[in-house]
Amino acid sequence: MRRGAPPSEFARLAAPLARLLDAAWQRMHWWVALMGVLYLGSGITVVKPDEVAVILRWGRLVGTTRALQEHGPGLLFAFPRPIDEVVRVQVKAVRELPIKELMSAAANPTTLDPLTQGYALTGDHNIVVADMVARYRVRDAAEWALYGPMAEDVLRTEVTAAMVRSLGEMRVDRVLSDGRKELIAAATRRAQQGLDAAHSGFELTSLELTGLAPPPALASDFDAVQTAFIGAETKKKEAQAFAQRAIPQAQADADEELQAARGDAAAALAKANGDVEAFLALEEEYRANPAVVRERLYRDAIDQTLAQASIRWVPPPAGARYEGLRIEIPTRNAQ
Repeated sequence: MRRGAPPSEFARLAAPLARLLDAAWQRMHWWVALMGVLYLGSGITVVKPDEVAVILRWGRLVGTTRALQEHGPGLLFAFPRPIDEVVRVQVKAVRELPIKELMSAAANPTTLDPLTQGYALTGDHNIVVADMVARYRVRDAAEWALYGPMAEDVLRTEVTAAMVRSLGEMRVDRVLSDGRKELIAAATRRAQQGLDAAHSGFELTSLELTGLAPPPALASDFDAVQTAFIGAETKKKEAQAFAQRAIPQAQADADEELQAARGDAAAALAKANGDVEAFLALEEEYRANPAVVRERLYRDAIDQTLAQASIRWVPPPAGARYEGLRIEIPTRNAQ
């Protein structure tokens, strides 16, 4: 454009915009300073009382020990993103995770399809389904910060695998009766070992079996077996109760008979010994005075016989001759 020439139409229209940009540029250092302060302040984080925070710097954990890695409640100063990332973890909260991988979900309860229905095998090759609820909390915030997005999937997998293995070590009768406490303890221990090996940062506080039963397709058969088992156990207990009553009574009767037999044996032996001693004394006396002993034995025999005899007077018939007394000596059979 030549000197002194009138301004062009473009320069006339751009003049207000140029003035606006020039004014903004004069005040830009305040905006830059303000944005810088806000950017640096974005790294300040408030950690709540029930939380623990860890810092990831360029994706790597800051701190060499657990005490240096975890930061308690209060203000936490870190570099702003994308340099640092502050991950806050609720370590006191107990969470619940339903686990239904071993639960039947088929629409038709009369069939059993391994491709669509979850189940587990017991130690005696019986099929059961289980519905569980795992309660857990974050024990290691540093590990959870690194593996947190996949931690619940790891928990679900480890609990399911632990329950399948624990069920495979027990018989179905024990699983469905009085073995649940032992089953839960074994599955919880195995699941925690798996969580620790996977560096999930979780602690399994409890494992609840909300459902443990045979599949719906086999429920009637299991009920029949269970009824028969209960009946057998009832008969067994009745037999044991009868044995507990009958065996002591039989032992008491046997002891009583034994004592009576021993008493009879002692009495018979004493009587036999007495008879032997009397016979030996009589024999000795007989050898010394045979005539006297023989006479005494004869008289004793007559006295014993007459003592057992009944004597009566039988008058003679008319015109008959008197024949004397009649003595009747009863025999043993007559007595």
